[in-house]
Amino acid sequence: MSSAACTGGIILCVCLAMALSGCSAEQGTAPADIAEQKVEADVRTERPRDRSSFVHDPSTIVKCKDEYWLFSTGRGVRSRRSKDLLTWQSGPQVFLSPPAWAAEAVPGNRGYFWAPDVIGLQNRFLLYYSVSRWGVNTSAIALATTLTLDPDDPDYGWTDLGIVIRSDEGDDFNAIDPAVTQDAKGNLWLAFGSFWSGIKLIQLDPSTGKRISPDSPIYSLAYHDSIEAPFIFSHGGYHYLFVNWGLCCRRTNSTYNIRIGRSAEITGPYLDKNGADMLEGGGSLFLETKGQSIGPGHAGIISEGDTDWLSYHYYDGNRRGSATLALRRLRWNADGWPEILEPPDSN
Repeated sequence: MSSAACTGGIILCVCLAMALSGCSAEQGTAPADIAEQKVEADVRTERPRDRSSFVHDPSTIVKCKDEYWLFSTGRGVRSRRSKDLLTWQSGPQVFLSPPAWAAEAVPGNRGYFWAPDVIGLQNRFLLYYSVSRWGVNTSAIALATTLTLDPDDPDYGWTDLGIVIRSDEGDDFNAIDPAVTQDAKGNLWLAFGSFWSGIKLIQLDPSTGKRISPDSPIYSLAYHDSIEAPFIFSHGGYHYLFVNWGLCCRRTNSTYNIRIGRSAEITGPYLDKNGADMLEGGGSLFLETKGQSIGPGHAGIISEGDTDWLSYHYYDGNRRGSATLALRRLRWNADGWPEILEPPDSN
């Protein structure tokens, strides 16, 4: 694809031309012969001001058949789909009507769900989503599943399996912003958390997608006075924890920035580049406001062959702070830390 075809307000360091086939419910799988077309600068193209262009709190990107999918904050959980990671269009809502339990578990919630995450596992897709209200920790993370993401497939259809973990006023954590990951041993984990006492981690049962037991340990991973949006990615023998510091949802006044640390064990401790523990306020700056790309947040990584792509949202200063999807190519430096591959004219 030419750079002129890179629509959708997506920042790209490298455009991909892809011929993909086969439906995979596993993250990070792709043919080895994906062609890459390099461009000399980030590509940012404006879109019409319609609701379909709004992407806030994007999930990890997954693939089914010949399409990529992501999910994001919105009524009923929004979805978007793309055949090439360049041009995106709206997909169906996960829920046309909110699950009956949601309003009871979180009084005042009317089906507007936050910050979902998705993983392909055991020939199905698991979607974790947040049920909450602004400024409280009476919250729940719930699970829905489907055999396929293709709405034209007869096997398509989401089944809600209810609450995975919840919090209320008596808890010191907030059960929102789920991030699901599978380690090299096949264990399934869910990171989550927002403000309060910080980022937490629980182990899940891969066969059910639910918490491995009702009283299983809740591990503490990171703390800051304004922290949320965790994401864990495994590479080179380490687990890398991405989090957001700062405030979201204020359009061009948002102060979100992405911080990072790593650990040999998924349960921690996570140390930043200076050796500071993320539980003690550590966290190396990874991505911050630059130019009209304001308040980057909700990191995810999709691997395509030997290439890793960072996904996130930012508030577009050219579009009155509208939340917009971004994709940036990553590289790993000699010390094993991820870096965004900057275009030649980025300085």
